[in-house]
Amino acid sequence: MDPLAAAGRAVVVTGGTRGIGAAIAAAFLATGDRVLVCGRHEPADLPRAGGATAEFVRADVRDPEQAAALVAAAVARFGGLDVLVNNAGGAPPAPADAASPRLHAKIVELNLLAPLHVSQAACPVLRSRPCGGLILMVGSVSGARPSPGAAAYGAAKAGLHHLATSLAMEWAPEVRVNTLVVGPVATETAGPQVDLEAVARTVPLGRAATPAEVGAACLLLASPLAGYVSGAELAVHGGGEWPGYLADLRAAAYPPQK
Repeated sequence: MDPLAAAGRAVVVTGGTRGIGAAIAAAFLATGDRVLVCGRHEPADLPRAGGATAEFVRADVRDPEQAAALVAAAVARFGGLDVLVNNAGGAPPAPADAASPRLHAKIVELNLLAPLHVSQAACPVLRSRPCGGLILMVGSVSGARPSPGAAAYGAAKAGLHHLATSLAMEWAPEVRVNTLVVGPVATETAGPQVDLEAVARTVPLGRAATPAEVGAACLLLASPLAGYVSGAELAVHGGGEWPGYLADLRAAAYPPQK
């Protein structure tokens, strides 16, 4: 038996229609789980794997009422909820001295308040599950180090990491809460914000992650193997980021392989 599989769970992935979220949804589908994804716009194609297709609900999770409706939809369709993945997030480049207050507010709403809204709505349902429930926060390395050009985003992700540890303590033992601290990921939506050649030069593993690798990390934290893991942060960043001021030292210490 696959130690990462626990087929038949009811899973919600916010922002699960594309990119990392779609890969997370596909990972759970491949293990036999039922998956509900949400987004503000219905996609042309939904995540699919293992002969199954995710279900969809239109929802803007920044709105507490829509967040609650998302959880209610999972209960109505699946009879409950076992795993919530708070994946919806992101932000455009936004210099702190030039971005509008409204943009900053929207970034914080999406990356910090929305996960809180959905988690709060899901808590009583997760607590009622015989084997307990799980919340996974998709965080970012931007919340663990300075993020010039994305200050509001980095601050919101830092808050998300802290939120996860607080909820893990408040809602134990029935609900486990963990965070994935994700580095650069090569997705179809990454665009010019992710310079893959720069990633190859600065990340020890020499490349960005694939969305499927983030999905696999979610399966690990959702598996029985992680049954005693709560309030934890799993770094999914290829070993971290080599400090820019040490670039010359790295070149001398690790010459290019031929």
